[in-house]
Amino acid sequence: MHSVNPATGSLLTDYPELDEATVERRLAAAVTVFRAWSVAPFEERARVLRGAAQVLRRDRDRLAALMIAEMGKPIAQAESEVEKCAWVCEHFAEHAARYLAPQVIATDATISYVRFDPLGVLLAIMPWNFPLWQAFRAAAPALMAGNVVVLKHASNVPGSALAIEQAFHDAGAPDGVFSTLLISAKRAEALVEHPAIAAVTLTGSEAAGISIARRAGGVLKKCVLELGGSDAFVVLANSDPDQVAAEATAARLINNGQSCIAAKRFIVEAPVAEAFERAFAERMAAVRIGDPTDRATQLGPLARQDLMDVLHDQVARTAALGARVLTGGKRLERPGFFYAPTVLARVEPGMPAFDEETFGPVAAVTRARDADHAVELANRSVYGLGASVWSRDRARAEALAPRIEAGSVFVNGMVKSDPRLPFGGVKHSGYGRELSALGIREFVNQKTVWVK
Repeated sequence: MHSVNPATGSLLTDYPELDEATVERRLAAAVTVFRAWSVAPFEERARVLRGAAQVLRRDRDRLAALMIAEMGKPIAQAESEVEKCAWVCEHFAEHAARYLAPQVIATDATISYVRFDPLGVLLAIMPWNFPLWQAFRAAAPALMAGNVVVLKHASNVPGSALAIEQAFHDAGAPDGVFSTLLISAKRAEALVEHPAIAAVTLTGSEAAGISIARRAGGVLKKCVLELGGSDAFVVLANSDPDQVAAEATAARLINNGQSCIAAKRFIVEAPVAEAFERAFAERMAAVRIGDPTDRATQLGPLARQDLMDVLHDQVARTAALGARVLTGGKRLERPGFFYAPTVLARVEPGMPAFDEETFGPVAAVTRARDADHAVELANRSVYGLGASVWSRDRARAEALAPRIEAGSVFVNGMVKSDPRLPFGGVKHSGYGRELSALGIREFVNQKTVWVK
């Protein structure tokens, strides 16, 4: 496995892939430790999670530098990601016992209730774009529920994968409670059918989700899928176009534009469309591009050369069908995998930038006749992860939320994940939920107990 610095294109480190015997030993260790971990008191599990939070904060600078080197995340965002991982550990350490407390239900029994028992070894297949957060987001609730976790991380961030394992080790987690498998995606898919694996969680592409779901269904194993997104950013006519353009720029460029919940399709009511497009293009063109280790940098590189090639192809095909390139639309002539912040106007359904997920700093602006048309356009996507609605009239914007087909709808705010709220999508964005009380109950046996 190769770790490549996307800001320079240079090789960082080669990591050997684990052989089959090592993988089997790690799975066996996970199965063995599950017997003790699954019956450990909540406070014992919480000590490990709180310890992980302390390790993360202790090693923040080193972990941030590792993410910057492996996938090009700007330094301030990398530091924030480490802190968010510490927060999710602390949140579930504090609240898991309440989330999983038995629920008494009155029936004809003397007592009847539902309890939440762990399933076993959870296989977590995670992407590269948030190298720490995606893994901790899955692991923290699963571990507090009494499951153990084996991580198959993306092949271009192996250093981050090993750092997560080390963090749990330093926090005092028993051997096998959390372990990393440096293996290929193909081998990870085959692991779904392994008898040691009880359930699977995947964050990744639509194609990966379909493949994993097919495998899991074939052996009747639970899986949660958080897949792609083409989030709508709906701008109503009574919005301030200049102010909303600033929010739109931040919403599109988070993580160098490589986020499932980044705003991608900007659907704007006609009366403010021209002013919004002008302000949006000006702000995107003024973004500071450069070395992600420089705190002045607002936009770093894409994570890989092939990702940049795919993005540019989507832009070119969309422009060929009649969209206007207001700014950007090209690779930058410099070392590394840098793409210019791009705004495409007059984008319509049927164009790649509208129909496909664009994973990089490319924004597609579509004009809507009115609010009803805006909702219709927002829903004209196979994806349904998140959406946001912007308006001076909060009540009017909130009234549109039930009509938008997405797992999250934010009013006058950028879509984000929060340990206190369930996170996940509908349609081709996947199924199941992470985080919150709903997320921690995904990988448990919701067991009825009836006593007379």
